[in-house]
Amino acid sequence: MKQMQIYAFDMNCVGHINHGLWTHPRDTSSQYTDLDYWVDFARTAERGKLDGIFLADILGVYDVYKGSPASVIATGAQMPVNDPLMPISAMAYVTSHLGFAVTVNTTYEPPYLLARRMSTLDHLTKGRIGWNIVTGYLDSAARAMGLERLPEHDARYDAAEEYLEVLYKLWEASWDDDAVLRDKTRAIFAEPSKVHAVKHDGQYYKMEGIHLSQPSPQRTPLLFQAGASARGQDFAARHAECVFIAAPTPQAARPTVAALRQKAEAFGRGADALRILGLVTVVVGRTEKEAFSRLEDYRRHASVEASLAHYSASTGVDLSKYGLDDPIEQRSTNANQSALAAITRAPATLRQIIDQMVLGSRMRPIVGSAEQVADHLAAWIFDGDVDGFNLARTVAPESLRDFVDLVVPVLQERGLFKADYAEGPLRQKLFGGGGRLPSSHPAAAFRR
Repeated sequence: MKQMQIYAFDMNCVGHINHGLWTHPRDTSSQYTDLDYWVDFARTAERGKLDGIFLADILGVYDVYKGSPASVIATGAQMPVNDPLMPISAMAYVTSHLGFAVTVNTTYEPPYLLARRMSTLDHLTKGRIGWNIVTGYLDSAARAMGLERLPEHDARYDAAEEYLEVLYKLWEASWDDDAVLRDKTRAIFAEPSKVHAVKHDGQYYKMEGIHLSQPSPQRTPLLFQAGASARGQDFAARHAECVFIAAPTPQAARPTVAALRQKAEAFGRGADALRILGLVTVVVGRTEKEAFSRLEDYRRHASVEASLAHYSASTGVDLSKYGLDDPIEQRSTNANQSALAAITRAPATLRQIIDQMVLGSRMRPIVGSAEQVADHLAAWIFDGDVDGFNLARTVAPESLRDFVDLVVPVLQERGLFKADYAEGPLRQKLFGGGGRLPSSHPAAAFRR
């Protein structure tokens, strides 16, 4: 029986996916600037045998809605937001098996610098680091980084392809496997003839240099990606090992899952090269009645204003300009293509979008007893053919604690979730074998 993977999905900010819930009296997410908050989060996730913590990130601010960032600033909708890499070392120190997937944008940071940062984290976590590859979608970020506007959607992916080529050369080819000697007798730490400068002269990137970090347990971190456009799917099928998708139902997810697996096969990697994760929000109680009572309690704190501001930025469409029953204009923007398609394909109205915002997000939550939640998650696995989930928080920390204490034991009893962790680096835990990328991955072509 296929066992699901589960990641606790969060962001180094007050309001992540389910907007407004930081105002709930039991919510502690306003303590996100405190390291104890993240340490407790990691300990709870590992106690539940979760595969990892998936940290989202965004550069820039959401300023499309009403032509201003005022709404997101006032409501705390992913603003302010801190660097997602900083808490990982502390979380890794208090855990032994928990993985960490961290979002870093390729558009604004030279690959040479990112290579060292990720290798450092792979060392410090003993091989438990993953990288969620994004190219960005906000013009506000581009302006903040000195550009006039964001590069075009497909051009961002073209540049990201070359960005990864530079990283693969640095991670996989700069140091031979046996370069590090640690020979105290001869006072030789590494053999110079086995450390190589990387050269790259491409359309987007030019560099020459030795990777600054010695080989880490995985060398290349576990690769995550969340592109849902046609170009994004091609990119994910070629490079990613875990792919993050968002769909309203298992049946709606299945075509995307099938397309990703087919594309991975076409690239010579095989359909089983990908682990596909769906976005879910769970509100669980000891009984169905308790769960729905909790949902109503949470709903009183949800923010439609924050969610509309977030969605406007995601689509590049200012939703404040539409009446409740006006169809959203079908158009093309340079923002998140899959988010835009979701509201213009039908097309949707503002009232329909708001109706979906049960907890201040665009995804309706799974609500029920532990057994009912387990039934829903199993349906995603069998009907949607996903491999697991990114579990968005509602009220922190109780939403994760409730899931760990109530839902995980039911999943384990049914054989749908592991009873304990496997040994080895993160990639080995998820795919078996060793901690290195397999020979079918494009990075392997750059090995010496």
